[in-house]
Amino acid sequence: MKALVLAGGSGTRLRPLSHTMAKQLIPVAGRPVLMHCLADLAEIGVTEVGMIIGARGEETKKAVGDGADFGLKVTYIPQPAPLGLAHCVKLARGFLGEDDFVMYLGDNILADGIADAAAEFARNRPDAQIVLTRVANPREFGVAELDADGRIVALAEKPDRPRSDLAMTGVYFFTPAVHEAVEAIRPSARGELEITDALSWMLDHGRDVRATEFLGYWKDTGRVDDVLEVNRVLMERLKGSVRGEVDAASTLRGEVVVEPGARITASTVVGPAVIGAGTQVSGSHIGPYTTLGRDCTLLGAGIEYSIVLDGVSVRHVEGLHGSMIGREADITAATARTRRLVIGDHAKVEVL
Repeated sequence: MKALVLAGGSGTRLRPLSHTMAKQLIPVAGRPVLMHCLADLAEIGVTEVGMIIGARGEETKKAVGDGADFGLKVTYIPQPAPLGLAHCVKLARGFLGEDDFVMYLGDNILADGIADAAAEFARNRPDAQIVLTRVANPREFGVAELDADGRIVALAEKPDRPRSDLAMTGVYFFTPAVHEAVEAIRPSARGELEITDALSWMLDHGRDVRATEFLGYWKDTGRVDDVLEVNRVLMERLKGSVRGEVDAASTLRGEVVVEPGARITASTVVGPAVIGAGTQVSGSHIGPYTTLGRDCTLLGAGIEYSIVLDGVSVRHVEGLHGSMIGREADITAATARTRRLVIGDHAKVEVL
């Protein structure tokens, strides 16, 4: 079985961060969301991955490379414009050939992996299998309506009046039968080839379309608060390790990762926390659920429940909470109070 990973979205809800980086490369628990997806695929035995890339494709290529770090072989497939999920399948037709495949949206996190769903697909091999999960706000998602036997009877994209609370998670398993459906459908009102339309076509033409419910933690990392929540959930599983320097005047509590080249002096770090390679922390308090990227400088700082990207400088700012700070940002302050920041790359901020 091959995989088709969608990593071309623009991430408008994650601006300003997504103005300067691919949204799938925003890190949670110390590594980009996209890398968590690739790890899930490697776990189920996939070796060949087609990756749909968009305007920030070169950055994605640089981060993922040829996939060898995951035991994968990655083929990049450019999508010139965001024309829908079914359009991605159409673009990848040459790569997919006549193989079964799993399509995985690269900005989704399924914290317990997709091994159970993959095993179910291999066992039954329906024409399509949709991975669903129950949500409190089905109006915000594509949803599936099932009959009494658990078979799909209807699909709807962000319905005003949902008839189900089962949302599509962004993971789909297909046999080559999907290609006929993709060729048969036409663009929707928003000008896209919708995967829900392709699945509905398959249902209408008697194809075997099934559902499997995912019972673990799932999140679409489309908003800042979603990313911070995913970071918290995944960091609950963190195992501490110290490969950098920690001086005698510093205290580490809980599960803390200190990467090589990092240096902590006269500071307190409360885990779960990640201190990235080459980062310098001095006279600071790093609270739980915080990840610091590589080559950051924190001097007299206080931060918790936050994601800090590479090369950030935070000097004499305390009380930061629930923040996301983009690459190379420079933050200083004159007074201390509780603050929340969502700052894009290369910003310079003085907090008074």
